[in-house]
Amino acid sequence: MAQTVSVIVNAEDRERLAAVIGDRNRPLKQVQRARIVVLSAERLPVHEIARQTGVSRPSVWRWQRRFAEHGVDVLLREPSRKPGKTPLSADIISKVVALTCTEPPGEVTHWTGRAMAKAVGISLRAVQRIWDAHRLQPHRIRTFKKSKDPAFAAKVEDIVGLYMNPPAHAIIVSIDEKSQIQALDRTQPGLPLKPGKCGTMTHDYKRNGTTTLFAALNILDGTVIGRCMPKHTHQEFIKFLNAVERAVPAGKIIHAIADNYATHKHPKVREWLADHPRWVFHFTPTSASWLNAVEGFFSIITRRRIRRGVFKSVADLQDAIRRYIKEHNRSSKPFVWTKTAETILEKLRRLPVSFE
Repeated sequence: MAQTVSVIVNAEDRERLAAVIGDRNRPLKQVQRARIVVLSAERLPVHEIARQTGVSRPSVWRWQRRFAEHGVDVLLREPSRKPGKTPLSADIISKVVALTCTEPPGEVTHWTGRAMAKAVGISLRAVQRIWDAHRLQPHRIRTFKKSKDPAFAAKVEDIVGLYMNPPAHAIIVSIDEKSQIQALDRTQPGLPLKPGKCGTMTHDYKRNGTTTLFAALNILDGTVIGRCMPKHTHQEFIKFLNAVERAVPAGKIIHAIADNYATHKHPKVREWLADHPRWVFHFTPTSASWLNAVEGFFSIITRRRIRRGVFKSVADLQDAIRRYIKEHNRSSKPFVWTKTAETILEKLRRLPVSFE
């Protein structure tokens, strides 16, 4: 497109254009069009008009031609456009939703956007909009495991009761161990985070040994007692219990929440508990580690300190874990459990497998 007309503005049109330019309530695009015509009438070069109005040269040529053909009125209305596509019918939308919730044909396990678009005869983007509007995500799946513990309900009520209504003059601790934490060293140094580029780390690594983290989370203030040990047998567990025993003030009953790992129920551990009567163990139901509050701390330390760490030795790994726990305890907050036992049990009753 190039300049093919010579813009001539009479007195009446100039007055109208000046009113449009001076009207502060006008849309910017209408003011720009009026300025294009006024500047064109002054015989300024096209590139200068484009610079002063903030538009492209083809836009200047376009509105010069339209003004010459239709006058000032064309500047104040939107040009006609081709009609858009017809919206998808309710039947097609219902078909996409229904198909998404069924098994796809062939040997595939779930629908993809392109497969659905081909099956229904619409575009991929249309399928994506329907899925988004109906909150359908066939590419995702969530796993679960329901406890078959016959005493599931009683144990949930017991542990949740400790979380939500801790007894007076007592300490509630959630105890567990995170075993086989690997001290991994990378084969090459990674690159740091930069604007537009994520940090890098080699996918291969050098194994420098493992350690086991025993941890006890104090529900009342959120502090953690942690010890790193080479193994996770009943001997190490008893050593850790002794460390917790020394840390808790005398005269306090200790309610300990633990899972059903064999080490926690070893005869030697039972003998130790018999010699320490202020300890009361509360075991979570089988396949219900989510009830153990310290698992949340293990998840946090894994994501924030261990997974991306570079450790030259096991001692280096253990020092990093100790420093993290010390830093965590300086700003710890009480653990807050919000779901009642009845809410948990009611939700689990809706699952197909019974826990009773």
